[in-house]
Amino acid sequence: MKAMQSLNEFSMPPGFRGRPGWYVQLWWIIQALFFKTSPQFMYGWRRFLMRLFGAKIGKGVILRPSVHTQFPWKVTIGDYSWIGDHAVLYSLGPITIGSNVVISQKSYLCTGSHDYLKNDFPIYSEPIHIENECWLATDVFVGPGVTIGRGTVVGARSSVFKSLPGNKICTGSPAKPVKDRLSRQETEKPVHKV
Repeated sequence: MKAMQSLNEFSMPPGFRGRPGWYVQLWWIIQALFFKTSPQFMYGWRRFLMRLFGAKIGKGVILRPSVHTQFPWKVTIGDYSWIGDHAVLYSLGPITIGSNVVISQKSYLCTGSHDYLKNDFPIYSEPIHIENECWLATDVFVGPGVTIGRGTVVGARSSVFKSLPGNKICTGSPAKPVKDRLSRQETEKPVHKV
């Protein structure tokens, strides 16, 4: 039977990480020793470390100490967004998170994968875009090449493999829109005074 994959033939494409190997290792050491061990309230410190390694981080961003970022130089986060406990930004490719976005605990944004049809199992990446005012609830998986439209909520433990439109509530694996996301003003009945 022909081998389906031969990992001894795998090679990392030149420049794939976006920085030299020593720089990647330095980030991983800094992340382990100074980012992950910092007290919860030191949000400014963690923003500083991410920026120091090339991330574009807006004002008021909340990064919990247990957040894992693969390559911060490929991450952009808008103003006042929250990245929850044990969230993973697996940024083999660019991850762009808008403003006022919540990435809840244990969510996993994965920009990379492998071509399993080829024997040498080549790695590739595609960007992820999370537009403004989205909420990814607990333990959501987002795959390579996905855009989540503005204002969309993705329910807990959903898996997103294809882009989702804006202002929707989406659930499931694969995640699909189940209803519109309405503002409180749109859902309240008007009060008529006599």
